[in-house]
Amino acid sequence: MPSVALYNIAGEKIGKVKLSDAIFAQEVNATVLHTVVRAYLANQRQGTQSALTRAEVRGGGIKPWRQKGTGRARQGSIRSPQWTHGGVVFAPKPRDYRISVNKKVKRLAMKSALSAKANDKAVIVFDALDIAAPKTKEMIKVLAAIKANKALVVLPERDEIVERATGNIPNVKTTLVGTLNVYEILKYDTLILTKDSLAKIEEVYA
Repeated sequence: MPSVALYNIAGEKIGKVKLSDAIFAQEVNATVLHTVVRAYLANQRQGTQSALTRAEVRGGGIKPWRQKGTGRARQGSIRSPQWTHGGVVFAPKPRDYRISVNKKVKRLAMKSALSAKANDKAVIVFDALDIAAPKTKEMIKVLAAIKANKALVVLPERDEIVERATGNIPNVKTTLVGTLNVYEILKYDTLILTKDSLAKIEEVYA
């Protein structure tokens, strides 16, 4: 059973925490991670892009000049794609980019991502994130104490003080256990948990 150091708000080690083998000691499945991350990114796309084809652009019904004798290239419509204000060739149209992934694959990907972080020794557990005030400098002190630059802070529930203190720090994001996803776990170098958020993760995914 893997274990990590337990830190207080000052960044001092005050003990150790054991991590669940069922979540943090699984074999990392790169194929499943790729599938879930690809689905996540595809599902973020709105799919609302749209442009007009030459058939949909208003105007252009008359031939701009006669076929022969002008010295210019023959043209049939001023709404052909080569004209300014003409239609778009293979114009994009609204579509659904959604990729569905079943629950078992999602769970396996989550365990693989968490195990990958544990293998890289990139999981930091705090006793609690009791920041005195919602100030950016307070959170910067906490991150500096554990030497974390690009970090994902996972909270067990909404904490306005921590969220406000983190909001303006580049490459640092807060999220909740309920909205935790594989893409963000892999995107950030360090995964910061509290004892409560770790307990919730183990309760949900064990």
